[in-house]
Amino acid sequence: MAPRKKAAAAQAEVKEVKEEVKAAVEEAAEAPAKKPAAKKAPAKKAAAKAEAKAEVVIEFGGAQVSVDEIVKNAKITVGEDKDVKIYVKPEESKAYIVVGEETVEMDVYFC
Repeated sequence: MAPRKKAAAAQAEVKEVKEEVKAAVEEAAEAPAKKPAAKKAPAKKAAAKAEAKAEVVIEFGGAQVSVDEIVKNAKITVGEDKDVKIYVKPEESKAYIVVGEETVEMDVYFC
């Protein structure tokens, strides 16, 4: 096929596609607008499983103290709103609370 004939055939094909698109657009404009599908409520999940709990207890010389209790007392000692690191030395019955660059000493009573 000569280049001119190919170009003419391509132009005819483009014209045909344009007419099909135009007809589809007009048809869509005339059709009544569909309401969007209603959103489904998410399926209810099975009852959440109870989270397993862990308690850490330090034992020294036959006596015990809960880590949660040490943390609670440390927060009371230095203030609830501060981030702390706590070092427990059972042999001294002490906890050392580090806040920033400051260290505070706290008694720990093993009962």
